[in-house]
Amino acid sequence: VASGIGMGLPAAVRDRVAAVHRSSTLPERLRLYDGWAARYEQVPGTQQGRERRGPRLSPLTVVSPQDVAALEYRAPYLAAASLAFAFPAPRAGARLLDVACGTGLVAWELHRRGFRCLHGVDGSAGMLERARSTGLYQDLRLCVLGREPLPAPAEHYDAVTVVGALGEGQVPSTVLPDLLRVTKPGGFLCLTTRSNPSNLRYKAELEAALAQLERSRAWQKLLAQEVEYWERATTEEESTQGTGYISGVVYIYQKCPVPHLEEG
Repeated sequence: VASGIGMGLPAAVRDRVAAVHRSSTLPERLRLYDGWAARYEQVPGTQQGRERRGPRLSPLTVVSPQDVAALEYRAPYLAAASLAFAFPAPRAGARLLDVACGTGLVAWELHRRGFRCLHGVDGSAGMLERARSTGLYQDLRLCVLGREPLPAPAEHYDAVTVVGALGEGQVPSTVLPDLLRVTKPGGFLCLTTRSNPSNLRYKAELEAALAQLERSRAWQKLLAQEVEYWERATTEEESTQGTGYISGVVYIYQKCPVPHLEEG
């Protein structure tokens, strides 16, 4: 029932997630992420996905009560699986940029699918320190998205991912052209956002920007997959139709091979 939404989560987890979602300024969010870094991740293992009355969860073994595991946060698994499906083999030599990489959850999922050349950027030094300790990245850089350009040359990456950061008060949709800039012609971009009520205004703005770039033939949409069980809701208001979860969406785009030149 809806009245029990979020009650299965530890109070400290609910409070930390709520604080990040509530914080109105980017510096405040980055400070919270720095403090959250040590508790953020779920530790990957080899056990196959467990079944519950809700969704099939990603194939991760939770070996400690970390916050993301408690939230049943599925975006890294869903995004990596979608990108791997679209991506032509071979993957081992492909260069990928994990934007807003956090502690490396997306990198783990990409690595298990054969991607080995992973670079990451994030606005939180604390998150980057955790990501570095995984050994999954060949290069990690501090970059506050929306304030400074990505620290990469043009047409450098075979694929770019932005998982979990495109949301209200986080990474602005104005970064899309810069994501395209660092992607090779014919390369792939994997983006996610949430569909919960407090993010709907941002999602509409994001989708308008995505559509505008498609109309200008900067890229081609390959996938826009709505997912009902994205992560556990922390409040009744955020839950999708009383399920106890919020929904989200995975987008896959391919950068057009030939740049479109405006007439005149």
